[in-house]
Amino acid sequence: MRFQLIDHIQDRGEAHIKAVKQVSAAEEYLGDHFPGFPILPGVMMLESLVQAARALLQDGEDHRLVLGEVKSVKYGAMVKPGERLQVEVTAIKRDDQGQWSCKGKGIVLRSEAESTSGETAISGRFTMRPIRV
Repeated sequence: MRFQLIDHIQDRGEAHIKAVKQVSAAEEYLGDHFPGFPILPGVMMLESLVQAARALLQDGEDHRLVLGEVKSVKYGAMVKPGERLQVEVTAIKRDDQGQWSCKGKGIVLRSEAESTSGETAISGRFTMRPIRV
């Protein structure tokens, strides 16, 4: 099953990207996480960072990038239906095997008026590597 965890890209530069996911009560995985108190699972927040990193780094490349390692991740604020998760990913460096070191952060935007400030929901470092066939 494939989940789309980036709705649109807000900003993109050579080594950074900012994207947003609008969390809807209709998301299939929220039914079980948790019944009566739905929140975006931490692994889905991490996948939002991965999808943003892929959108940033795969531009013009002929191989698919996948999550390599999660080096340090911290979870903070909960993201509930009706709220947005705004993620920012920065590419730090690429090694000689094509693996990228990245850092990312996701903040909760609780209202439409909120556009840049919010509580941190996820932050950490991770790597993206070419898929091995």
